[in-house]
Amino acid sequence: MNSSFKHIILGAIAFIMTILVAVAGYILAGWSLLDAIYMSVITIFGVGYGEVKPITSPQLRVFTILVIVAGYTSVVYIVGGFVQMVTEGEINKALNSRRMTRDINTLKQHVLICGFGRIGQILARRLASSKQPFIVIDNNGDRIAEAQASGYLVLCGNATDERVLKSAGVEQAKALATVLPDDAVNVFITLTARELNPALLILARGEFPSTEKKLKLAGANQVVLPASIGAERMAQMITHPAAMDFLNQDDGRQTINELLAEIDVQMDELVILGDSPLVGQTISDIEVRGKGSFIVVALRKGDGTMVIHPKHEVLLEAEDTVIVMGHRGDIPQFARNYVLKRGLRYRGSRV
Repeated sequence: MNSSFKHIILGAIAFIMTILVAVAGYILAGWSLLDAIYMSVITIFGVGYGEVKPITSPQLRVFTILVIVAGYTSVVYIVGGFVQMVTEGEINKALNSRRMTRDINTLKQHVLICGFGRIGQILARRLASSKQPFIVIDNNGDRIAEAQASGYLVLCGNATDERVLKSAGVEQAKALATVLPDDAVNVFITLTARELNPALLILARGEFPSTEKKLKLAGANQVVLPASIGAERMAQMITHPAAMDFLNQDDGRQTINELLAEIDVQMDELVILGDSPLVGQTISDIEVRGKGSFIVVALRKGDGTMVIHPKHEVLLEAEDTVIVMGHRGDIPQFARNYVLKRGLRYRGSRV
């Protein structure tokens, strides 16, 4: 319980006790209950309606003085608690803002995330888990509050504004990710950031494929098209079900195929048909026949059982699916060499 709330509680208790003691005192002086309550209220609040009955005895006058002092003190204590509560809230906000500004000014080689929508939130979680310092920039108060609640450094403002980017330390930053759903805004942010820091790594989100060229001309190093990535992943789930099962077993593998594609390497799957010469052969045999063009990384048995890093002596059976990794051009060639009844399907070949 904070101190301001304690003051309010203590003040309220003191006020109630003062009322009760005052009423009891006037009743002991011979007043009726209603007269005692009325006298207590007008005395504590200083209404000034006059005394209900003449107060002639010194004892009753001293008692009334004490009631006035105790009543006013308790009321002031309650009001002070409310004022303190409001003031502390504003002060804490100012201190938090100042502390965040100081932390931002000390950052170097950090990442700027422009936009805290769905993609920005996922990106922030990944960077936080990898201990990479970053700043969230957004002009929506609700999203900023959500980012603050997650413990992230935030800057409320429009990322298209040069002053906002400078306040976020764009000149000392390592990378900037502009992930807003508006392509035009992402282009403008990219242009502004590239002008402020020519060496900055800029990753930009594009809603439409036609925007990719514009973003790269504006200075983006890489352009990510969420719609294209989503469609590609769905296509892989259809054409590479076994490989996707393998990749989905661990979150760290989900982007392996995309990363391997950058160096012209792919992960593919070969389904062993019943009349394939590979039936009854071992994992070692299939790698030897491939002449080192690929390696076997997993095996899905016909009953759906997944075997990660199968041993070389494991025998292949009909309807087994061998998941391999190798050069893009070598895997289809291997499949063509061993095709029997059915035609080759690149990215999901059957041998």
